[in-house]
Parts: sequence; structure tokens; C-alpha cells
Amino acid sequence: MRANDGTRTGGEILVDQLLVHGVEHVFCVPGESYLAALDAFHDRPIKLTVCRQEGGATMMAEAVGKATGRPGIVFVTRGPGATNASPGVHIAKQDSTPMIVFVGQVGRHMRDREAFQEVDYRAVFGTLAKWAVEIDDPARVPEIVSRAFYVATSGRPGPVVVALPEDMLTERVAVPDAPPFEPVEIWPGQADMAKLQKLIWAAKQPVVLLGGSRWSEAACAAVARFAERFDIPVATTFRRGPLMDSRHPSYAGDLGIGPNPRLLSRIKAADLIVLVGGRLGEMPSQSYTLLEIPGPRQTFVHVHPGSDELGRVYRPHLAINAAPTGFAAALEGLQPPNEISWRAQTKQAHADYLEWTEKATPQPGAVNFGEIIVWLRERVPDAILCNGAGNFTVWAQRFFRLRRFGQHFAPTAGSMGYGLPAAVGIKRLWPERTVICVAGDGDFLMNGQEFMTAVQYELPIIVVIMDNGIYGTIRMHQEREYPGRVSGTDLRNPDFAAYARAFGGFGATVEKTADFAKAFEAAEQSGKPSIIHVKVDPNAITPMATLDGIRAKALATAKG
Repeated sequence: MRANDGTRTGGEILVDQLLVHGVEHVFCVPGESYLAALDAFHDRPIKLTVCRQEGGATMMAEAVGKATGRPGIVFVTRGPGATNASPGVHIAKQDSTPMIVFVGQVGRHMRDREAFQEVDYRAVFGTLAKWAVEIDDPARVPEIVSRAFYVATSGRPGPVVVALPEDMLTERVAVPDAPPFEPVEIWPGQADMAKLQKLIWAAKQPVVLLGGSRWSEAACAAVARFAERFDIPVATTFRRGPLMDSRHPSYAGDLGIGPNPRLLSRIKAADLIVLVGGRLGEMPSQSYTLLEIPGPRQTFVHVHPGSDELGRVYRPHLAINAAPTGFAAALEGLQPPNEISWRAQTKQAHADYLEWTEKATPQPGAVNFGEIIVWLRERVPDAILCNGAGNFTVWAQRFFRLRRFGQHFAPTAGSMGYGLPAAVGIKRLWPERTVICVAGDGDFLMNGQEFMTAVQYELPIIVVIMDNGIYGTIRMHQEREYPGRVSGTDLRNPDFAAYARAFGGFGATVEKTADFAKAFEAAEQSGKPSIIHVKVDPNAITPMATLDGIRAKALATAKG
């Protein structure tokens, strides 16, 4: 609250800047190091979501940053609060997501003495964050917070960490607010687009790959119109499926973990690859084997908002420094060739995708997780899917068929424990949407406490836990590299349905595929945050392989 002399505390100035910049949601785990900021929230119209652990809080904020293209905001306390938050910062960095983490800090007069919970945030987050800064003077809060918004959203987006000395937040000064920030758009030049049109006209087997961030619903629609006019095959990179409606006749599939072999063959055979927005990192590039480094054999066009990414791994024949939003708008001006020689290839690419995702593959045991995902695809086709990391994700990403922008939230950084907090954050942002978290047993318990956050805020998310009693991905690699020598990958799990009920939610257990529909409908009707505990045979390790098969192959290779 402003004093009669027009002064405000540093905490009040800080929260007022969030309002100036359009912030509506903030996630936090409270701490005494930023009490003055917490007090300022009391009188200001920002929804404050109190979380149970800082890792979950930062993942919620990261999901909101993914969804909106504007920085997700999270407050954590000093020391252990900050280090607990680091997984979410790492996700935001690798996923190119705008996020600002405000961290409490010891008083300025105690710095550099290793005071209670003191951390050098510039050193700790220097390589994880896009920018790490500490505010020493409350008069500079508007300036530095404004810069944080621009840094988080400009070029290749990413996380910013802002440290807040406790005494700075209580000091009173008179200072005007900063002007509202507006993201800086990056448009391609006319010469770039003219060169691109010539390359497309000269191609015989072109393919477009969509990835990265800085997309919008309008940009995705523009790319879809371009694909329709040019009748060109379009694939999405690892966990970027919502960038293209899977029903579009040009959609060729997902270039992630365990992709359709026919899609890989198509990309390798292409004579022109246009990568828009993404980096083509380890996962979509299939461990950097898809294209030659540094000079791809194919004509390679790379469109990216971060100039540092152009030529960083692959030397492009045409580098276009532009955001996907600006580039997509510029596509409207391109003209297709009079004769499109690759029409049949595009039609076949989409047919290959449909065939690859149509029916669940047979699985050992009484539960076929693929059939469950296919059922969800038909029952709730517009639901938002959130997941963390693990082999369980392969079924969801292969069989769900995403239809719209912002329908899937998952970490390209491969961080376990992301799905549940992401679902909470997205349901908080869009309460009218159906939000489903698909989790593994080990994955869920990394941030399972955030189910209580869903209960506290009455957010009826539905969590589907695939419980196979193992850390599945690691066991798969273990059987491949050290067959039969199981070590460190077995899990003993709780009754997850009882866990949900203990927290005040709805819980159900599924031990047969046919029982899932009834459990899901009961979860919907409950109106509560829900957990459906799906017990799966651990031998069912991927849609295409079993642990027994992987082990037998590895043993045969060793003997040979």
C-alpha cells in the first residue's frame, strides 16, 4: 500500500510491476526471505497458487509459460528453496520456455559471509538460466523486472532468475512503474522468403519440421494453410505435436522417441528440409544421426528466433533469423509451384502416420496401455495431455493424436515428475478445459505431493498412473546393456487410488483394460482431482518390444 509520501516498499513495487506486465497467475512456496512481497500480494488482483515443493511450483510456471508465450512467474525462498526449484529452471532452458523465478536472498549487510541459506545465485544459475541477477536497490526494481520480461521472451526464450535481498524488499522508495512490456517480434526478410520459395520450387522430396517455442494459435493455422497450398509433408519434433493438427492431410507424424521408421526414411530421403523454430537436438535427431554434422547432405533451411542457434550444430544452406510467429505470417506470401510433384508423397506420409497410430499393438498382461490411450483419444479428443518422462510416454505420444494448439505439455528436457504439476498449472490457467496427466509410477512420486495442490484449489484433473513396478526406461537400457543383471530399478509402490482418497480426491484401480472406461467416467463424475491406478505387466516396456525380448536379443548378441 502506498504511503502518504508516495513511497512503496520494494515488495510492493515488485508486485506492481507484475501487474503492469499483465501477470495474472503466480506460483509459490512461501518463505520468510520474501515476506514483504507476499504481503504485497494480499492487496493486489493476482491469483497466487501455493505449492508443496519448489520443483513442482517452477514446473507449473513453466507450463503456463509454454501455454501463453509470456513468462510463467514463480516465487521461491532462498537456499534450499532455490535449489529445489532448479529442475524447473533446467526444463525452461532446454524447452525454450519464458519463465521468471524470483528468489529470496539474505539481507545485503550479511552477504558473502555464508549466512543462513545464502546462495550466490549468479554462480548457481549462471549456466541454467538465460540471465541471473540480484536487485540491490528497490528504485531499480521496475527497470530490472522489465528487462527480465524482455530477456525471458526475446530471441530464444528461456528462464530468468531474479534474487531479492530480504531488506531490499522492505525498504521504501518513490519510483514510477515501468511501461508494459511487449514481446519483440522477429520477422524474416523479403530476400529470405524469396530464396525459400526458389528452394521449394526446385525440390523433389521436401519436408517441413516444426519445433521450438514462440508459436501461437494463429501461427500454427498459417503453417497449416501453407501446408495445404503447397501439399507438403509436415512433421513435428519431440513433444511439439500440438503445432500441427494430426488430422491435417499433410501431417507426417512425430519425430521423437521411437518414431515411425517410415517417417525417418522419408526425412533421410528428402532433398529439402525446412526446420522451423526447433533446434533438432538429441531426441528428434535420433542422437544426432538423422543429418550429417556440420553440413547436412540435404538442402537445409533453418528458421529460428535465436541467432546463436543458427549454425550452432548444423550449417544451414539458408539461415532465417525469425520467430515462428513472424515466419508463419510471411508464409502467406509464398506461391506454390504450378505443378506439385510431391503430392503423392504427402498423401502417403499421412497414410503412414494414420496406420502407425491407428491400433494399439498387442501387449503382455491383462492391461494394454495402448488401448487405454486409444480409448481416451476417442472419448476426450480435445483433452489437454500432460506428462513427465519415462517409457510410459511412448504410448501416449504415439496413439493420442493431438488436434489443437496447446493440447500437450511435456518436457523436451526429459524431466520426470513434470506431468502432475504441469496439469495443475494448466488447469489453474484454463479451468474449463479437460486436463489429463499421464504418469509412470516412479515419475508420479517425484512430485506426487502436488496432488494436494489440485485438491486445495479444487482442480478436477485426472491422473492416469501406469504402474509397472520399475523404473522402466532404465530397466530397458539395463537389459540391453547388462542383460539379466537387475540393479537399482525395482520399485515398491503404494496403493495410488488410496493415496488419492487420503488427499481428498477420487481414486480407482484398473487391472484389466476393459475396466478403464468405467473408472474414467467415475473420475469425471466425481468432480474431484482423481487418480486412476493402472497396473501393467512390467514386461510391456514399449509398444514394439518386451523386456524378455530385449534381454534375449542382448544375450544372443553377447554369445555371438
